[in-house]
Amino acid sequence: MTTPLLSLTWTDHVTGHQGFLVVDRLVRGVASGGLRMRPGCTLDEVTGLARGMTMKEVLHYDPEARYIPLGGAKGGIDCDPRDPAAYGLLVRYLRAMRPYIESCWTTGEDLGLSQELVDRAAAEAGLVSSIQAVYPLLDDEATARRRLADAFAVEVDGVGLDELAGGCGVAESVLAALDLAGVPYPGTRVAVQGLGTMGGATARFLTRAGLTVVAVADIKGTVFNPEGLDVEALLAARDTYGTVDRSALRPADRELPGDAWLSLDAEVLVPAAVSYTIDAANQERIRARWIVEAANMPVLPAAEALLAARGITVLPDVVVNSGTNAWWWWTLFGDIGADADEAFAHIRRSMRALVEQLLTRAEADGISPRAAAHALVADRLPVIADRFGWYR
Repeated sequence: MTTPLLSLTWTDHVTGHQGFLVVDRLVRGVASGGLRMRPGCTLDEVTGLARGMTMKEVLHYDPEARYIPLGGAKGGIDCDPRDPAAYGLLVRYLRAMRPYIESCWTTGEDLGLSQELVDRAAAEAGLVSSIQAVYPLLDDEATARRRLADAFAVEVDGVGLDELAGGCGVAESVLAALDLAGVPYPGTRVAVQGLGTMGGATARFLTRAGLTVVAVADIKGTVFNPEGLDVEALLAARDTYGTVDRSALRPADRELPGDAWLSLDAEVLVPAAVSYTIDAANQERIRARWIVEAANMPVLPAAEALLAARGITVLPDVVVNSGTNAWWWWTLFGDIGADADEAFAHIRRSMRALVEQLLTRAEADGISPRAAAHALVADRLPVIADRFGWYR
């Protein structure tokens, strides 16, 4: 992999906050990657995320599909999304990035930002859409845009399909790993860090598959029940940032410190909140068998090596949380319609196949799942480059 094609830092003239854009690679002149907002966001972080987006796109390459993967990119803003000045900052950032969004960078919601907020700010910034750079690649733009809008209007049990797609992919990654290991779903315990869009949907799908979610962590701490939490009640009691109203807890539910989820008795840990959560020090507390990266870059490399030495498998973010991005493009390009059942079936089929390839490659080559993901990307990148070129 080469250095990024484009890397820039922007400073807001009103607040002094900084924003970043990294375009790692273009395919057909376009790159895909969301926009996050969090305090402490850095250029190095966005660079790593952009590289991850290149990998996510490549891993979903299917030469027979209408959706042909794009390049990878990412945007980031160093600001707390709860800050009263955050929305104005977002609009000014999008105005500053307008030439790139109009020409080569398709973006959308990520950590700290909802798609509704991105869409509203993009309109105020004078953009047609946050994904308008991809429109010239569509066979029938009007039909494609209507299909995606219809998909965003679909709700399942009161939750938007767009909010469920990623969690469906994460859950299927867990289930595929359990199946390959011959571990039954009933009795398998899960701890989830973050009950926002990704973590909440993952908890819902895993519970409905028969697993037991024993802990969820949010900004207020960890909620724990060894017999299993009432996931639906907790989801209904969330605010827009994924924080659970503690008045919804049952008498047997316990409140523990925020990092307690790491060391609880659970076979599966799902970090679904911020990056850099698990480091070389706190990994010693983990007793799970699998860590499934629903968040981007939650496990630091030094920690991953130590976990592997203890027999703990890390399923990497570039595979696990790639379902959201892929669902957008499968829908826009017409591989699937604006239908929840069709979307979930396609996500499950694709994610299961990818996880099985990943774990089979890792076992055959005696390498980590993350190294196996890199190997799969290395196999597929030249194929895409031969077909579309490096920058076209």
